Amino acid sequence: MSRLGRQRELSLVIVMLALGGFVFAQAPQFLSASNLSQVAILAAIIAIAATGQALVVLTRNVDLSVDAMIGVVAFSVADILRLHALSVPLAMAYGVALGLALGIVNGVIVSVFRVPAIVATLGTMSVYRGFTFLLAGGRQVSLSDLPPEYINLARASVLGVPLYVVLAVVVVAIASLLLQQTRFGRQVYAVGSNPEAAAILGIRSRLVGFLVFAVCGMLAGAAGVLWGARFGTINATAASGVVLQVVAAVVVGGVNIFGGSGTVYGAALGALFLGLIANALTLLHLSQFWLQAIYGGVILVAVAADAVIVRRLQRAAAVRA
Repeated sequence: MSRLGRQRELSLVIVMLALGGFVFAQAPQFLSASNLSQVAILAAIIAIAATGQALVVLTRNVDLSVDAMIGVVAFSVADILRLHALSVPLAMAYGVALGLALGIVNGVIVSVFRVPAIVATLGTMSVYRGFTFLLAGGRQVSLSDLPPEYINLARASVLGVPLYVVLAVVVVAIASLLLQQTRFGRQVYAVGSNPEAAAILGIRSRLVGFLVFAVCGMLAGAAGVLWGARFGTINATAASGVVLQVVAAVVVGGVNIFGGSGTVYGAALGALFLGLIANALTLLHLSQFWLQAIYGGVILVAVAADAVIVRRLQRAAAVRA
């Protein structure tokens, strides 16, 4: 499965290169520095959220409340900065902490009360979004209400590389090390591969599940902070529908929806791939309504491919036994 995951990641890189070549032939501005920078910045936000989602999916779960968490954090941080209640660094730290708290709520509902993840997070998605509407009260935070040092985050760069991309690379690298080099990472894969065997080995599956939901919430909080700085004008519907893009990035990047295999690098590549598709539609003057169909189609194709692969591996294992 790990070999197949690497093959999917390589295939994704090849497809992106082919897509880039096609779009460049139709719209040469595709390779302009400003265009690539904007694509990378938006993909970085999705990649950070997708990293947290990948951890959840690896344990055979899914978090459907990611976009609601991004939205409530983005609006809360922007509103705090509008009121000058906190400095920019403290407001950003508050946003990440808020995301962590929301993720902990999800983790408690799924791991302690044993509510199926898809049901639990569907419910919390509505609760979190409703809280954002209550907090907003019909208002929106405008770009002019926010301090320049917050807005300038989206324009900042490190050695010519957008700051957002640097942050996404750091998050993905840390998560990858966590999965590959630590006991917790091995437990995540074990729980996703075979929960019964993991229990026999003494792995506390419920604790692992709780922790991945908490981390997912924390990274959604970080994505919410960056979302607010990138878009500036924030209302109660901020990031609505982004969960579809996040889940699509995870599964198209090779993380098996049935758990147990995949990498966060693949999820980040998936985020970049979907960002390139969105940009291609804009440059080729095609309707953005195709995006939702593309995201849904990508999920269906990836899940179908994973199902076929899993069945073949199970039959091969049965034959060997």
